[in-house]
Amino acid sequence: MTAIIFLIQTLFGFYILAVMLRFLLQWVRADFYNPLVQFLVTLTNPPLLPLRRFIPGLMGLDMASVVLMVVMQFTEMALIISVLGQRVEFGPLILLTGVELIFLLLNIFIWAVVIQAILSWVSIDYRHPAVTLLRQLTDPVLRPVRRYLPPMGGLDLSPMVVIIGLVFLRLLIGDLLGLSGLA
Repeated sequence: MTAIIFLIQTLFGFYILAVMLRFLLQWVRADFYNPLVQFLVTLTNPPLLPLRRFIPGLMGLDMASVVLMVVMQFTEMALIISVLGQRVEFGPLILLTGVELIFLLLNIFIWAVVIQAILSWVSIDYRHPAVTLLRQLTDPVLRPVRRYLPPMGGLDLSPMVVIIGLVFLRLLIGDLLGLSGLA
């Protein structure tokens, strides 16, 4: 059973991650011609293009991506619960689906900021597609903090503040919902 659960989590997890990254990169208006964005578009277009015929965007957000993420996360969790031989209940499962997607969103931003902070310590080509994409993804969360916390002695502490804030938010959500073990 463990192997089947691992396979379900891996397959669904990678695709949900790809859809969420595509959604976030559209939200931050990342460079569409970036090869990494093109990879995500090619990977996620098969289910998203038909969904967009029925699910319109809302205030510039790709709601088809959101629906796809919710359906896939819900399906993943329902499959895992079924494999464990437990009864699938819609209410708790939809709540847990939302929480899992929020945790994934927070984790993406946490890791993106961590990676960007590490890259700032080494000599890299800032024109590299991955570096450009990382900067475009993290700017919306770092910019507000940088506005109030300028570099001190050449050190940018905004990544640390953002990471602390995101981890705190993740733990707070887990505590409020009684999901401390999942956070």
